[in-house]
Parts: sequence; structure tokens; C-alpha cells
Amino acid sequence: MEKTPSAPPIEKVPQSEENELDQYDYELPERLIAQTPLPDRAAARMMVVDRASGKISHSRVRDILSFLRPEDALVLNDTKVLPARLLGERVETGGRWEGLFLQCDPRGLWEIMSKTRGKLRPGEKILLRDSEGSGVKRYLQVEARTEAKTLIVKPLLDEGEDSFSFLDRVGWVPIPPYIRDGLMKPSDREDYQTVYARTPGAVAAPTAGLHFTEELLDEIRDMGVAVCPVTLHVGAGTFKPISVSKLSEHHMHSEFATISEKVVATLEERRARGGRIVAVGTTSARTLESASNLLDDGTVDSTGLNDKKLRPFSGSTNLFIRPPYRFKSVDAMLTNFHLPKSTLVIMIRTFGGDELIKRAYQEAIAEDYRFYSYGDAMLIL
Repeated sequence: MEKTPSAPPIEKVPQSEENELDQYDYELPERLIAQTPLPDRAAARMMVVDRASGKISHSRVRDILSFLRPEDALVLNDTKVLPARLLGERVETGGRWEGLFLQCDPRGLWEIMSKTRGKLRPGEKILLRDSEGSGVKRYLQVEARTEAKTLIVKPLLDEGEDSFSFLDRVGWVPIPPYIRDGLMKPSDREDYQTVYARTPGAVAAPTAGLHFTEELLDEIRDMGVAVCPVTLHVGAGTFKPISVSKLSEHHMHSEFATISEKVVATLEERRARGGRIVAVGTTSARTLESASNLLDDGTVDSTGLNDKKLRPFSGSTNLFIRPPYRFKSVDAMLTNFHLPKSTLVIMIRTFGGDELIKRAYQEAIAEDYRFYSYGDAMLIL
């Protein structure tokens, strides 16, 4: 296997500074990890958590209209998941190879993560397993290695073909490892994509959005709610576990996000007349909060403790939302149930209230809710 640099040793935490990360752990029976979505996306269960009263109730996603108001705005992440997982073998050795597409530059070269036995050299070719089963042989050629230990490769395209059509033919849906050990089924191409996906670039789905159907969105618009798109391309870093005990030492991955001037104006207008900004998923929330904490140098203030306002934004964000972060532009959130000790469960507990969300997760387990990407939802009001 290609070697990756050893992680730096974790310093021992004094007893008075008990491991912060352990506070975000919980035990989940394996049977509650959803392996497939429901046939009807909107039929998923939806736990409703009211922060003001501390009350927890149970509903269905299709009944979300009962909890929305006509003056509200619903914010969706319109990123589109790429078939980013690549499987194949090294032409020279026949050794197994696996990769993950990260990005394509203007020259048509790809940056990918790579896993194989031994070290790939510039000039080597990789024969890809065709995800469509056509039997046509497609290749990548290794060009270079980056300082971050990723590979730069050149897809060997047919005449008139571009990188993304090539990727569509050879790539596999990068479903998470806790779903069938990461093995894609043909149905995942549609199931692991929101119905409103428009902007290609993600390597993981904004999973709270998987619950919506076109019919449900039409009903939401018909009641007067503004449905507003933002974009955050979920990156490979979303799979990176936290490896430090103190949250302040965790370096969050950067992801590209954008929110338009038109959407900002709509959200300001809705709030001015008493409406709420309802974020669908942690990625929509992260985009909104990033655009609400922009400093003059273009970086994002990770504390949220400033007097900045929501404004148009297009760029990279490495915002890690954790206590004592103060939310500015999210009034309510629809989200799935997240992995223990993850940045996402930390964000949700920061937003919803630590003890209340801990209690909600305990109740979800007791009530046999379905967890993670293909699982049920939680609406935090």
C-alpha cells in the first residue's frame, strides 16, 4: 500500500481537560444504520425538536409543511455528487488500485486520492473498471505527485470527450463505507442524489436533502415559502475523522461554497417580515454561516462572535462550528442523524443545545430511527 505520513503524536490531556471529543460519542446498534433509502423519500420519519420548549415529537418529512410558515425561506444545497470513486488495476503490475476524484484543472488534469500496493510512478497507466459494464477499456496516466500525497493524472479521453463525461462512464457513486461497505448498487446513482442537484462538484451527498421530492418542494413553494439554492461542494475531508482530543486543535477541511446576491436579498427580505431561515442540512447551514462571518481579508471568522452580516460569497470555507459558536443566519435546520465524534454531530449539538440534542439522539435510538445518509431526519426549531 502507498504509505501516508504518520499522524503526529497526540499529547496527553490533563485530567482537568478531559478529552472533549469523547463528549460527542454515543453507541449505535448496527441494525439502525440505513443501508437503502425508503422508496418514498418524503416518507422518512422526522423527529421535531423544539429548542424553546425542549419538547421532542415525531412526524414524517412529508408533513414538514405543518412546521413551516409562508414567510419562511428554505435553503437547499444544490451541489451534485460526482461518480468520484474509481476502481481499477495497474497496467504494469496487475495490482489492484482504488482512487477518489477530487478536482479537474483547466488543462483537464485530475487530482485524485490513490490507494494501491507500492508506489505509482509518472508515466504509469491505470486500467479502470467500467462502472457501466460496457467492457470498453479506459485509462488514466500518472503525471505527478503533490505535496499533499495526492496524484495528478491525465484521463485518456476519446475524441470529443471531456473529463466529466469520461468520469460519468468510469466512476462509481462514492457511497459511505457504512453503507454496504461502500459497494455501489446501480440504484445509488439516483438514490444518492437530491432531486434538485444542479452544480457538479461533491464527493458526498448533502443527505438531509435526499428526503425531498419535486412534489413536496412544489407544495412548499405553493404555501409561499421561498426556496433558495446555495452551493457547497462536499469534499473528501468530510470522511476525515477528528484525531485530536481538543476540538480547538482540529484543522477543518476546506470546501468551495457560494451564495448569490439574489439569495442574500431574499433571505434579508424574509427575515425583515418575521420569517425564518430554515437550512436543509449542515452544508447549507455551513454556507450561510460562512457568508455571515467574512472578514476583510476574505477569511471566515470561526467564532461567530462578531458584528458581520450575511453577504454574497464565493470561495473556500474551513469553518468548524463548535461551542461557543453563535449562529447568525440559521433559525431552524433539517438534518439527518450523524456519526459519533464527527464535526457534524458537534455542529448540531452547538445549534440545538447540547443536552437537548443528546436527549434527542437517545430517543431516536430508543424509537428505532434509521441513522446516517439513507436514514431519517431531525427538524430543529
